[in-house]
Amino acid sequence: MQIPKALLLALCVLSVVAFAMALLTGSGNASSADALAVLFGADDATLRDIVFRVRLPRALAAFGTGACLAQAGVLMQVMLRNPLADPYILGTSGGAAAGALTAMLFGAVGLVVDGAAFAGALVSTVLVFGLTGGRGEWAPGRLLLTGVVIAAGWGAIISLLLATSPEAGLRGMLFWLMGDFAFTQASGSVLIAAALAALAGLAGGQALNVLATGEQQAALLGLAVSRTRNTVYLGAAALTSLAVTTAGTIGFVGLVVPHLLRLCGATDHRALVPGAALAGGSLLVLADTIARTALAPKQLPVGAITALIGVPVFLILLRQAQGRGRLA
Repeated sequence: MQIPKALLLALCVLSVVAFAMALLTGSGNASSADALAVLFGADDATLRDIVFRVRLPRALAAFGTGACLAQAGVLMQVMLRNPLADPYILGTSGGAAAGALTAMLFGAVGLVVDGAAFAGALVSTVLVFGLTGGRGEWAPGRLLLTGVVIAAGWGAIISLLLATSPEAGLRGMLFWLMGDFAFTQASGSVLIAAALAALAGLAGGQALNVLATGEQQAALLGLAVSRTRNTVYLGAAALTSLAVTTAGTIGFVGLVVPHLLRLCGATDHRALVPGAALAGGSLLVLADTIARTALAPKQLPVGAITALIGVPVFLILLRQAQGRGRLA
């Protein structure tokens, strides 16, 4: 399989366009012309603060989050060998959110919250695959249904956590759960994780190609299936937990992006993983730009924007999968 370099180049251009739109548009006093002048060196302290201290950090956080979610979706689709897999649908995002909220209610901050989110995501992933019989070949339909049930369970736990949380921070927690970059400042960890995952995809994409053919076939071809599967487990959980702690639960990015890239010819995971990083990051930057400008000065939760895109795409994919007998 050849890596479609033209597609990766187009995705790089899309990323630049997405960042340009994020920096040049927004509510407030900075028009697109003013923001463009700042980018070309205009010396206006107020406008520079708006562009470089408000819009740029938010765009970077959105890009890193989208890249992590899209790559996590690729990894989960490899494990399931099903294009319907996604961190949100399979409950991994819900587990991470429940872990993070629990830590927050106990007053934890920083790395403790990140660790709790990772633990929740990992527990959710192990539950889904363990309950479906993770030692042998998995039935994609059972995995999908188990994930939906686990996600509903995490939703109930999150509701209980919100019901017992102090009222002063309830609105902020609800908005965060729906996806919010308004108060995101530090985006370094999620960007680094996304970059490392993309590099790992370039280096280890051939192993993912083999694993995607099925575990028995992969073992016959000499792949260390158990070790590779455990690495994919941890990678998907880590990427999802970082995305959740950065911006809350944002759904369908990991579903839509890999499928669209496959339709564009990116079937080799050496291209699909880094391509998902670029496309997922660009998608979430554009979605966040819409969320903060559509009803400005009010801001919409970015998770609502991605859901409006993801729900019809998911229904189309589900119908196609049923037609091919993939959910039997």
